[in-house]
Parts: sequence; structure tokens; C-alpha cells
Amino acid sequence: MAISDIKAYSHLSEEDVAEIGRRFEAIAEEHRAALGPKDARYIRTLIRVQRILEVTGRGLLVLPTIGMALDKAGYKTRKGGLLPRSLRTPAHKGLWWAGVSTLSLAKVLENLEIGHNTMHGQWDWMNDPEIHSSTWEWDNSCPSSGWKHSHNFVHHKYTNVLGMDNDVGYGILRVTRDKKWTPVTLTQPIQNVILASLFQWAVAFYDVELGAVFAGKKKWEVAKPQFIEVLEKGGRQLLKDYALFPLLAGPRWAEVAKGNAVANLVRNVWAYAVIFCGHFPDDAETFTKDQYKNENKAEWYLRQMLGSANFHGGFILSVLSGNLNYQIEHHLYPDMPSNRLAAISKQVKEICRDYDLPYNTGSFPGQLLQVQRTILKLSLPDRFLVADPDNAPEVRSEKAFVKYPQVEQQLDATTTPRRGLRTGLGLLKKLRPGVKDAIAAYTGRSTRTLDNQRAAAQVGA
Repeated sequence: MAISDIKAYSHLSEEDVAEIGRRFEAIAEEHRAALGPKDARYIRTLIRVQRILEVTGRGLLVLPTIGMALDKAGYKTRKGGLLPRSLRTPAHKGLWWAGVSTLSLAKVLENLEIGHNTMHGQWDWMNDPEIHSSTWEWDNSCPSSGWKHSHNFVHHKYTNVLGMDNDVGYGILRVTRDKKWTPVTLTQPIQNVILASLFQWAVAFYDVELGAVFAGKKKWEVAKPQFIEVLEKGGRQLLKDYALFPLLAGPRWAEVAKGNAVANLVRNVWAYAVIFCGHFPDDAETFTKDQYKNENKAEWYLRQMLGSANFHGGFILSVLSGNLNYQIEHHLYPDMPSNRLAAISKQVKEICRDYDLPYNTGSFPGQLLQVQRTILKLSLPDRFLVADPDNAPEVRSEKAFVKYPQVEQQLDATTTPRRGLRTGLGLLKKLRPGVKDAIAAYTGRSTRTLDNQRAAAQVGA
């Protein structure tokens, strides 16, 4: 289940953890000292590009209406019109899709690489009031104040601590066996699709914690102003995307509204995919409250690294994902400018190599498939899950090394190269039930029997 002793799980001594903490601090100091005009130019250029894309996208959606108006006013030539006929055709699919695609791209850039990172304070060092965490309001139904509390403070402080970080399943999904299964969990695949499609609205009401209000854990007097703020911000977003801009298209208002809806859907699903790939693929660890209560800053760094996951990507994918394909580095340094994370990742990998710690990364499709598999798998009752709850793809703990002493015996911090947690996780992975084992379990053999047989086989080998 969840990790309650990160030092024991990581196979690190007090001195090891302290040194890792010092190295992480040194990385932060190095990059913050180097911030300058090049970094400022990056974000200002990106904001200009995003605004051009948004104006272009919205313009493309409205452009056929302009052609219709010109035709109606009599601006025609012998060939049939001042504008190309395709621009005067209300239902022209190519133009509509071009507008939707461009607007979707603008919304993705604004929410992830610009809005999310600006609200983290990554650009506060510039002292530019227009690009500052205290003034930025993003193109999202979630108020910036609510996001900064639920995400910047709660999630980044209590990352993957069960019962403290609501981002573990977003209060809806069961992504770890530590969350009790109920019959409602069977609907998890459907809930997952709805969550992805309406992601901006899910995060908008996230900080309100309506579930806690209904359960009597949060007073309505506290939640009410937050609820009203969400309604006001969400109302402005609805007015902008589904009333004001569509009205500019006149009789084609429905097509523009539909285009805005598709662009919002694309942004929602993309943001969901990026965020879930950074938190719920295999080997992204969860922790107990006991671990949090007793941890120091160095252990905090370690928890952030072990509880997050990356995915591979070049410059374009990095920008489109808000550089959250470097989720590990982002969690280590939430207020570090995102354009610095690629360079920092090389230094983090070096620390992982030195201490034989896992650096959780993979392809974007691969990480996303792992997340979806976990969501589908954990929608079932525990009796259908054949892997050991302390050594499953979606959850592990230090207890696994007690259960499988043959793995513990092969680890040694004094060897060169060091044989630590990464080596141990590789050995534990070999002990997990395979497809044949799962079939055997479903036909009557117990999980414990399967695990014992695998352990015995490993010892014999």
C-alpha cells in the first residue's frame, strides 16, 4: 500500500537523504542565479504567439460571415465575389476546422505553458505586473484564486499524501488500492470520460469541496463565497465563448458556438491527459500521513520525485504540455520557469543514477495507457486484483521488501554501482503475476499462493 517510511523504501541513510537534499538545493540556486533576458524573452514571445493564435482562430470562425455580408452588400466581381467562394460558404468545413484547431492551440498554450506556470510565480522575478502570479487570470472557468490554493498550495505541499492531497484521483477516481472500493466504483470508466471532457469545470469546483460540505466536513459559510466566485468566473467564460463571440457571426452564431465548444473540449482532454500522465502512471508513489508528519525538506524533495512521472517529448510537445512532461522537475521546483526544466532534468537524472533511484519516465502514449489501465482495473473489487497490494504497478510500499527478503538480500548501498531502490523495484517487478497467473487466480487459486510460488522460483534461480 502507500509508503510510510520513505528512507526505508528508498534504501537511503540519513546522510544520503541529507546529501540529496543539498544537491537539489544547489540545482535551484544555480538556475535561479542564471535567470535573465533570455528567459523573459521566452515567455513574452510565447504570450504574443498565443494571442495571435487566439485572434486568428476566432477570426477564422467568423470570416465566412464577413464574406456573406460583402456579398449581400453587392461587392461582387464577374467571377462571383470579392472573397473566394469558400470564404462565403457558411458551412465550409475546412475554414471551420482551421478556426477550431487554431483556437484549441491557443487555449492549450494559455492554460498550460502560460497560465498554469504564471500562477505558480515562475515569472514573478521579472517584476512585470502583466505577467505575475498576483494578477494573472487565465482562460478557464476555474478562478485563479481557487486554483492557486487547491493546486499550488495543497497539491504541491502534500503531493500524493493520502487524505491530504485531493489530487489523488481528484476525489472521484480510485487510482490506488488505499481508497476503499464501493459499488459506485464500477462506474469509474464513465466518470473518467466525463472528468476528461469537463476538466475545467471539475477543477473550477475543486477548491469549493462540495463533497466535504455535504459530508459535514466543511461549513457552507466557508464554501459559499468560493462557490459564488466559481459561478461568476464560469459565467463570464460561458458568456464569452457562447454568446459574445458567436453573436459576431450573426446568422452563423451556432457554428461559432460549436467551434468554441470543440476548442474547449480539446483543451480539457489535453490538460487531463498531461496532468494524469504526470501523476498516475505505474510507479508514481503514494504516501501516508505518517511519512508527511515526520519528513524534513530533503525528504520532501524525495517524495516529490518519487510521487511524480515524466514523459518523453521534444520542444513542441514540451511547450504544448506546459513543460509538464518534466513533472518530476516541476514538483521539485514549482516556481522555476518552465523553460529551465529540460536542463534541470539532466541534473536530476544524475542524482538518480548516483543513488540508484528510479526516474519515472516513458512515452506519452505509454504513460497514458498505464493510467487508463489502472483506472479500469481499480474499478473492480479487490478480489479481482491478483497482484500483491504492496507490489502492484499502481501501488508499492516498503513492506514489499519485507515480504520478499530475497529481493532485499540483493540490494547493497556499498557496491559500485550501487544496488538500491531502482534495482529493487526491477526485481520486485519480476515477481508480479503475469497474464497466466491472473487467469489461474480467477479459476480458483489464491493470490498469496501465486506470490509464494513466484518468490520460491526467484530464490531457486
